[in-house]
Amino acid sequence: MSTPLVVSLSGLGLRVLDQCAEFAAELDRRQVPLSLLISPRPDHLEARNPQSPLLDWVAERLARRDAISLHGFARLSPGLRARLAPAAQLPAHEAGLRLAAASAVLEQVGLRTNSFIPPRWLASPGTVTALQRRGFSVCADAMAVRDLTTGQVHRARIRMLGPGERAEPWWCRALVLGVERAARRGRPVRLAMDAAELRKPAARQALLDAVDLALHHGARPVTYASFARRSATPARG
Repeated sequence: MSTPLVVSLSGLGLRVLDQCAEFAAELDRRQVPLSLLISPRPDHLEARNPQSPLLDWVAERLARRDAISLHGFARLSPGLRARLAPAAQLPAHEAGLRLAAASAVLEQVGLRTNSFIPPRWLASPGTVTALQRRGFSVCADAMAVRDLTTGQVHRARIRMLGPGERAEPWWCRALVLGVERAARRGRPVRLAMDAAELRKPAARQALLDAVDLALHHGARPVTYASFARRSATPARG
């Protein structure tokens, strides 16, 4: 079986919507679906305006081969945040409460998903337990993608270009070479881009070059949702 290739896009927003659309069109030409990482913040999703251009674009992408993943937890009040454990150390009970709140935010705008990306790609054991209890099928962290239904773990570290990551030519070249080496050896390839980085031509081109190399070596384009062997069909995603 060919090795999977996952391309995810986070940091969606109206300010970068044109760049997101252009990037998605480039992937369409390559027949590569996008995993859209949706942060469960009411202002991010514009919950008060369900007819927003951003949500219209997400709905359009979901009508294609793309899929969404819940990215992180709902925003907490400052006082409550101070009393809770960091996301990477959450016990199952607290993680369950945060997941319930985050799922509710998505459902307010008609979105639902059974795949989850933890904050900063770091998931506590309690978060994994809470995800299983709430019926999620996939959890993708920095080092692996977990099928929560079967327990299968697909080892593959995330390769990203986003805030805090460098976009100098040498860094972009290292990303491309690393992807080429992994794909040539038949290892899963996971690429992540923050939408704000799409404004940087070098970073955008590096990711597309990495995608092209992975495809050249026979990688199979998929979304995070496809890692679930028995995945319930979510509404709009």
